[in-house]
Amino acid sequence: MEPLYLGIQIIHHCVFMRISFSIGLLVGTLDVVLDSSARVAPYRILYQAPDSLVYWTIACGCSRKEITEHWEWLEQNLLQTLSIFENENDINTFVRGKIQGIIAEYNKINGIKEDDDTEKFKEAIVKFHKLFGMPEEEKLVNYYSCSYWKGKVPRQGWVYLSINHLCFYSFLMGREAKLVIRWVDITQLEKNATLLFPDMIKVSTRSSEHFFSVFLNISETFKLMEQLANIAMRQLLDNEGFEQDRSLPKLKRKSPKKVSALKRDLDARAKSERYRALFRLPKDEKLDGHTDCTLWTPFNKMHILGQMFVSTNYICFTSKEENLCSLIIPLREVTIVEKADSSSVLPSPLSISTKNRMTFLFANLKDRDFLVQRISDFLQQTTSKIYLEKNMSGSYISSDDEAKEFLKEQAWKIHFAEYGQGVCMYRTEKTRDLVLKGIPESMRGELWLLFSGAINEMATHPGYYEDLVERSMGKYNLATEEIERDLHRSLPEHPAFQNEMGIAALRRVLTAYAFRNPNIGYCQAMNIVTSVLLLYAKEEEAFWLLVALCERMLPDYYNTRVVGALVDQGVFEELARDYVPQLYDCMQDLGVISTISLSWFLTLFLSVMPFESAVVVVDCFFCEGIKVIFQLALAVLDANVDKLLNCKDDGEAMTVLGRYLDSVTNKDSTLPPIPHLHSLLSDDVEPYPEVDIFRLIRCSYEKFGSIRADLIEQMRFKQRLKVIQTLEDTTKRNVVRTIVTETSFTIDELEELYALFKAEHLTSCYWGGNSNAIDRHDPSLPYLEQYRIDFEQFKGMFALLFPWACGTHSDVLAARLFRLLDENGDLLINFREFVSGLSAACHGDLTEKLKLLYKMHGQFIELCKTMYNMFSEDPNEQDLYHATAAVTSLLLEIGEVGKLFSVQPTKEADSSSNNCSKTIQSELFQKKDSQQYPLEQHKPFQGSLFLASLLTEPALVRYFDKPVSMMARITNAKNVRMMGKPITSISSPKCKLNADICVRF
Repeated sequence: MEPLYLGIQIIHHCVFMRISFSIGLLVGTLDVVLDSSARVAPYRILYQAPDSLVYWTIACGCSRKEITEHWEWLEQNLLQTLSIFENENDINTFVRGKIQGIIAEYNKINGIKEDDDTEKFKEAIVKFHKLFGMPEEEKLVNYYSCSYWKGKVPRQGWVYLSINHLCFYSFLMGREAKLVIRWVDITQLEKNATLLFPDMIKVSTRSSEHFFSVFLNISETFKLMEQLANIAMRQLLDNEGFEQDRSLPKLKRKSPKKVSALKRDLDARAKSERYRALFRLPKDEKLDGHTDCTLWTPFNKMHILGQMFVSTNYICFTSKEENLCSLIIPLREVTIVEKADSSSVLPSPLSISTKNRMTFLFANLKDRDFLVQRISDFLQQTTSKIYLEKNMSGSYISSDDEAKEFLKEQAWKIHFAEYGQGVCMYRTEKTRDLVLKGIPESMRGELWLLFSGAINEMATHPGYYEDLVERSMGKYNLATEEIERDLHRSLPEHPAFQNEMGIAALRRVLTAYAFRNPNIGYCQAMNIVTSVLLLYAKEEEAFWLLVALCERMLPDYYNTRVVGALVDQGVFEELARDYVPQLYDCMQDLGVISTISLSWFLTLFLSVMPFESAVVVVDCFFCEGIKVIFQLALAVLDANVDKLLNCKDDGEAMTVLGRYLDSVTNKDSTLPPIPHLHSLLSDDVEPYPEVDIFRLIRCSYEKFGSIRADLIEQMRFKQRLKVIQTLEDTTKRNVVRTIVTETSFTIDELEELYALFKAEHLTSCYWGGNSNAIDRHDPSLPYLEQYRIDFEQFKGMFALLFPWACGTHSDVLAARLFRLLDENGDLLINFREFVSGLSAACHGDLTEKLKLLYKMHGQFIELCKTMYNMFSEDPNEQDLYHATAAVTSLLLEIGEVGKLFSVQPTKEADSSSNNCSKTIQSELFQKKDSQQYPLEQHKPFQGSLFLASLLTEPALVRYFDKPVSMMARITNAKNVRMMGKPITSISSPKCKLNADICVRF
């Protein structure tokens, strides 16, 4: 009896089924059957042991020939060996082990890295690259079954989400549909609900809208879309490609859910971002995992239900009930981690002790042993170099024994005694209530460091600030010039900055940060905020507080385009519409919201409110985050509704708001009165009634405290797309306005060309290139010169846009033109240089075109060779060849020209197209041979002679003088870039191409 069953199973997917329609919608599961051939190889060899219902795929192929070769190999190398085994278990083990070993050896030889992607997902990757013409560098993240709405007709298919593109494919009833959208072109992404469809995703670009529905898991799909769009916006801001995290642990073989390694990476990133935001942790902290548990809270003697989070350097806890209790335990503070005895009251307890003699008791842990081992592993990695100075009070604040200040200090000391002091303190609603009543002057620096999380970064980076100050000292650039200009305008009314000591400290902090983060460098408003930080914290502490503000708490606020502040301006407009609707239309008409939000948000009200009141706002901000600023801004508008409704213009409205903010007082303050900008208002205006800062803050919590941090983040995402795309459009308009008078292109053509040029730059950022992405982008340069492309990128655009690109000689011709356009010889060309060359080749008059062609060549023979190659695919090829020969003969018959160009054909000139790459290298990087005779170095009349000779041949005149449809070439170029192939007919009604997408139906 044969102990082994091996057979070829030839699978052809033939489907006969009844198709039902419901309100024009295909059944959601139809594509699962119709598209199954895309997920299973058409030919497979299966291994199945007798008496078993399970089989193993041990070979697969795309054709009968391929699978037959696999079978023959198995007959020769495997079947003969099976007879030596005595039982079926040994055979099973051998067969499976042999096949796995073959695969592993093949992967090793071919440099294929082992990954966690399933076979099904790998097949989807192959299909994705094939369908949409994507290079291997374009990584697929996930794909989902859905319907795409083309007008009123749904097309059932698959949406593919890759790092840089959203793609859709459907093949139904013999009709194919394709859609490709770059994430960087998306202007709006929304999850909508309609009467027909409770769940629908709307994707908008500048020129079109797209609707997807019938998702099996719309929430997961939409979250992934949001994340990928956010990554794209970051690319537009920073011009940095996406880097996959290779440090993720591999999935267990028995893991119930298999997803792509890249999807796991993005999921982990999203969880880590939420974790860091929740506990104000450093931006490089990665969440390792979380679990449900209970925490014993000694201050109220209760077991609080919540979640424990564990990362490389921290153990954190937050209660299920919001604001009840949270906890941050840096591993640098941990001394003992031990398992306590279980009981019915306290199952699976875990005790963690810290250096300040606090002990935290967790219980109800599902996998306590694994958790303890994981924490122990992280403890071994924790650095022992910890710097923490006990005295955290500032240098400029003198102590005061006034009653209110004394009572505040006592309240905080009682709180510390009950809830703990320092970074490991229990943080409760009572903590927040104390902050809202005002932090004592003497404790402000300490608590700002604590609540912002800056204390953690300072503690784990000893000596970093001093080193940065030393390295930046004496260095000068644009940022340091701007800093120097603003130093004396930061907080001039405060005595601390009326002497060189305070000014020098401010200079060092701002300069050090500019060198730490050159992408931000220095932005106006940073000086005002930093000067206040220095009043309550030492230099190093102020530096790390500034880091927390710029990089975590106010993301992208202080870059050159204040993107973060513009994003929050949009969020504030939405909140104003929802919370003060009676005022919203008035504010929009007056244009006040955009004006006030920038000045209020960028300086945390420090520039618009008396100092002693504004620092209370900063207290609340470090404790609660950006929601405090939104709440307070809404409260200010709400308090002035009647006055604002009666305002006739923006100036009157700003006066009303300015007077109100100037009247906000802090009667608890022990600081001497400091003159404020708004006090310079005209004396003939009646003083505004005083507004108590603590009452205003309480009012903001009572009326607008329902605003949640997660809601703000969702609104920020929506606004970020809009803001960044608006800035991109503004930049494009500035570029076009600057260059339109220099070329013969229309405004529309220039806008499309700029979009293509920048897309080529971005593509190289995330798919790699021969030059450094940082070298190709310099935001300090004028708009026309900020983005540059190297030769490889130019070569691709030359083939798609220039009329002379033809055959194998195109790359050589591209190299000649690139060298001519690269005026400074840095092997990069900017948009102005690119357009100048394209304009001459496409829209120049006949003389201009021929002069450009003439200048591109170093030898007469090379010029002739180029012309012969240019005509190789032209319908009038023979006439053009004869005309070229006639021109060549005419020129060579002229005595002086004959002597001048009596150069024998070189090996390079006679070489075949296979040597094209060598020719390009010599064109770009080698010096001209002294034996060559460059045309551009001859006497001026020689160029004129060449032109005159060529003009005697009508065939050549017609060829070079024929009009070029630039928009048609641009459309085709976009189609090639997005779909990997040119369109057959540009005017075909079946192919619709927009500025940022490609659709085929």
